[in-house]
Amino acid sequence: MSILKRKKIIAAFLFLLLGLFFFFDIVLGSVKIPFSDALNILMGSSSGNPVWNTIIIEFRIPKAITAILAGSALSVSGLLMQTFFRNPLADPFVLGISSGASFGVALVVLTAGSIGINLFFLSGLLNKIGITIAAGIGAAVILLLITFVSKKVSSNITLLIFGLMLGYIIGALESILKYFSSPENLQGYVIWGMGNFGNVIWNDLFLLIPIILTGLIIAFILSKPLNLLLLGENYAISMGVNIKVIRLLIVIAVGILGGVITAFCGPIAFIGIAVPHITRKTLGEFDHKILIPAVCLVGSILALFCDIISQLIWHEQTIPINVVTSLVGAPVVIWIIIQQRKVKHSFAME
Repeated sequence: MSILKRKKIIAAFLFLLLGLFFFFDIVLGSVKIPFSDALNILMGSSSGNPVWNTIIIEFRIPKAITAILAGSALSVSGLLMQTFFRNPLADPFVLGISSGASFGVALVVLTAGSIGINLFFLSGLLNKIGITIAAGIGAAVILLLITFVSKKVSSNITLLIFGLMLGYIIGALESILKYFSSPENLQGYVIWGMGNFGNVIWNDLFLLIPIILTGLIIAFILSKPLNLLLLGENYAISMGVNIKVIRLLIVIAVGILGGVITAFCGPIAFIGIAVPHITRKTLGEFDHKILIPAVCLVGSILALFCDIISQLIWHEQTIPINVVTSLVGAPVVIWIIIQQRKVKHSFAME
């Protein structure tokens, strides 16, 4: 079997899997809806129970679409950062990008009580825009710091440690805000921090979809420079790549993708670090023109899968999505570390 034919078969299988998981994510939940009725609703017909129509159309379909958007955005963010830092363990969560976005949201949500306004529980587009901007700024600031430090240190391990320590500092500042915040705001922020695709409704998607598409388009435009960066910055510069411009565009893309998903869904762990490795291993591909659409597909499937699992375990209750993504993604990180040690050991033996 040729490599091209194998990739086409894998792509067809992944699209089939995406469709199945999208359907199951809509059908399954705390309220049991028969498959036939759910299918009728999805086809535009009405079921015998109007409550089922409302549940599927107003809640479950937006939640499934949000899972697809989150999986795509976080996976592409992870891919960009792993290529940018040439570090297999880089992602918005590990290097503090998600922590920065969380801190931006914390500033908006937890300080709202000091002026007598509970922003977290206010409805409306303005609240979502404010939280989104705060998360995006927080993510971008941390990524700029990481970029600056990356120029000063040569060791990837040092950079990772810096990102982790930065996360601890941000966590300490968040703890101070939590200590002085009102109980209502604190409760809302804690629930938000557990991660949830179900907080997004149709009105939110009208804001979320264009922002995510903008970030993904920027990432795809960067495909050629990213391919050159795989061979090192000096090689990329020799081929005419403006590193400063590319760095800025990567900062913007990751800030948009990681920040907006954190704002709407909370900090979702491990998808960004796991999916690029799963995709590269499955396809055996390193061309970003192929990798970026591929990680969007695999990331969407993984996010939908995790959302389904979060609903199936407790039936009438759902568990935070972060619990499931950690259980799925952490073994992948362990596998990456083991593989790196094997490679280093083989080179040492030679």
